[in-house]
Amino acid sequence: MSESFHMAPVFTLGDGICGGMISAGGTAFDGPLDETYHVYGAAGAVHSVELQILQGFPVLGEWGPILLRCDVTAVMDWHNLDTGERGTETRFVPASNRSFTREYVYMNTGPGRVHITMRTDHPSIPVTMDVVVP
Repeated sequence: MSESFHMAPVFTLGDGICGGMISAGGTAFDGPLDETYHVYGAAGAVHSVELQILQGFPVLGEWGPILLRCDVTAVMDWHNLDTGERGTETRFVPASNRSFTREYVYMNTGPGRVHITMRTDHPSIPVTMDVVVP
């Protein structure tokens, strides 16, 4: 069982004064993921959230120029509202990523209602979302 979602974009300052944007979509799943699921060693993951983070804003689709790109580190803070567990995951997102290149993050939240905040390690406007992990 799984639930897919999309988060609003995070606008940020990157290296120096670079203006950037990252966005994420994800899936809350019960698992377990089988051994063929190889992204970042997620095989066997259960009751977790997978986020796919994208860099910038593609103007003309996947193959066109991309605006608002900066090297940043995405920071995902999560809080399971049912169990009280908390955690933080980070992933470096290089400005060189194309619009179809995703950075994957797995949050082992356990089952329940989970509050996720995505921000960067630079000044940014964080976004939040609540998801239900089966």
